[in-house]
Amino acid sequence: MNKNIIAMLLAGGVGSRLNILARQRAKPAIPFGAIYRIIDFTISNIANSNIDVVGVLTQYKPLSLMEHINSGRPWDLFGRTRHVEILPPKTGEEISDWYKGTSDAVYQNLGFIEDFSPELVLVVSGDHIYNMNYNELISYHIRKKAEATICLIQVPIKDAHHFGIAEISKHGKIQKWTEKPKDPKSNLASMGIYIFNKDLLTRVLNRVAQKGGVDFAKDVIPVIFNKNRVFGFNFSGYWRDVGTVDAYWNANMDILRKESGLRIKDWQIKTNHFVKGKIGDRPSAYFSRSSRVSNSLIARGCIIEGQVQNSILSPGVRIRKNTVVSDSVVFHDTTIDSNAIINKCIIDKSVAIGSSVIIGHGKSTSNKTFPNQLYSGITLIGKKASIDSNISIGKNCIINPGVHLIKSNCKSGT
Repeated sequence: MNKNIIAMLLAGGVGSRLNILARQRAKPAIPFGAIYRIIDFTISNIANSNIDVVGVLTQYKPLSLMEHINSGRPWDLFGRTRHVEILPPKTGEEISDWYKGTSDAVYQNLGFIEDFSPELVLVVSGDHIYNMNYNELISYHIRKKAEATICLIQVPIKDAHHFGIAEISKHGKIQKWTEKPKDPKSNLASMGIYIFNKDLLTRVLNRVAQKGGVDFAKDVIPVIFNKNRVFGFNFSGYWRDVGTVDAYWNANMDILRKESGLRIKDWQIKTNHFVKGKIGDRPSAYFSRSSRVSNSLIARGCIIEGQVQNSILSPGVRIRKNTVVSDSVVFHDTTIDSNAIINKCIIDKSVAIGSSVIIGHGKSTSNKTFPNQLYSGITLIGKKASIDSNISIGKNCIINPGVHLIKSNCKSGT
C-alpha cells in the first residue's frame, strides 16, 4: 500500500517530571480535560489532516495506551486504507533493543516506513496539547522545496533554554540550531514536530545510528541543517508541552480561561470512551439542589452535591454535601465525602477522600523530595489512594498510589 505521507507518533516517554501521575501509565495516556487523554490531541490532528497511516511508538508502561488506541476506530483510522499500528521495541532479538531515544525509535522502525513507500514522513510527539492542520505544514514544506521542516513557536526568551532553539533567515531556512542553549539568541523553539523527505530521513537515521546518536533534537537536526534544505515553520496557535506538573495543571485550567486559546470543542478532538470492564454509557451528570458549580467542566456520570469552583472533573466523580473543590483536576470515579475542602489538587482515579478532609492549605513550601516538580502549591493524590476523615494535607504534597492514610496529617512539602 503506497502512501504519499505517513505519521510516526512518539508515545514512549516516561514522564518522570509528572511524578506519580505517570508512575502507572505512559505520559501520553494521562487523562486530560475530563474525558480525553493527552495523546488524543496529536492523533486527532493526524486524522483531521487526512493522514491515513500512523505508527505509534510505545515503550514505557504501554498497556493503557494500547487499550486506548485499540484499532484506531474512534479516530476513523481503521479499514483497508486507514491504519494505526502500535510499534513497541522488538526486544529479545539480536539486532534490537529498547528505544534509546526519539530518533532511535524511528530508526528501529524504518522497515514499517518502507512498507508504505511514502515520499514524506511526519514525526510528532504524543505528549503536547495543541490543534494543527498538518496540511499547512506539508504545503509549506513542498513550497519551500525543503528536505526537512521543523515546527517552531515563539516562547518567552527567559524560557528558551528549555527548548531546541532555531535561528532562521528571512526566507525561513534554519541557519543555526542549538539544543537547550544557556544563552539563547532566539526565541523560536522547536515543537517536536518534524516533516522529512523519506529518503533524507532514511539516510540520516542510518548515519546517526552508526555514530551512537539517538535523539532528533540533539543528534539529527545538527547533522542536517547545514548541508540540506531545512526550514522552520512558524506556528502561532495554542501549544503546550505538558511534561511537568505545573504545565499539566495550567493547561487544564486553560480550558476554563476564555482568553487562553484552548478550544477543545472547536478542535474536533476525538477520544476512545470505552473503558475496560464497563458496559454502556455513563448517565448524565447529576446536580442536587445543594450543589453550586462555577467555571468548571463536569463530565458525565458525576454526582455533585457540594460546591465546585474552577475545576475539571472526569466521569464518575462524586462530590458530597458541604464539600468545596476549587482549582483542581479530579480523575475518574473519585469520591470526596462531605465537609471536605480541596484546593489546587490533581487527584488520580478511584481515590476515596473521607469527610472533613482538608487538602491544599497552609504555607506553600516546596516538596522536600521533589522541589523542582512541586513548588507552586499543587498537591498530588495517587491512583486508588484512600484518605480517612478529619485529615489535613498541605500544599506541594504527594500521597502515593494505593496508600491508605490513617490519622496522619501531612505538612506542606511532604
